[in-house]
Amino acid sequence: MQDQLKLDNFICFAVYTASHALNRVYKPLLDTLGLTYPQYLAMVSLWEQDGQTVGGLGEKLFLESSTLTPLLKRLETAGYVRRERSREDERVVVIRLSEEGIRRRKRRSASRVASPLPAVAMQSTSPASRPRSWRCVRR
Repeated sequence: MQDQLKLDNFICFAVYTASHALNRVYKPLLDTLGLTYPQYLAMVSLWEQDGQTVGGLGEKLFLESSTLTPLLKRLETAGYVRRERSREDERVVVIRLSEEGIRRRKRRSASRVASPLPAVAMQSTSPASRPRSWRCVRR
């Protein structure tokens, strides 16, 4: 039973450390945009589909509204998004990109952030195992 209580046996610890490693890779690139990783993910989602509801964005990003709302307020303060009440249902808040938020996508550094992970992952896996590895990660 004691052998079970080793960090090496905890898959959650492996995921936790991998998450920290990825954050270290992304941080310098995100710093050039002035965004945190969760803010960047929100922006990428809005670049894909502008005018999402807070609830819909939270579902996509697996974030609770108590986490997402302050993040969106910071993006609004920075001038990247606007939060608007829905005309159909004022309980619903819609997030729209501002002109600056749209311009941010066009910055070269915004697309550079998306590229380091595949490059790092491809260097650290054998060519034969890559398709299987990516399928596991994407599940």
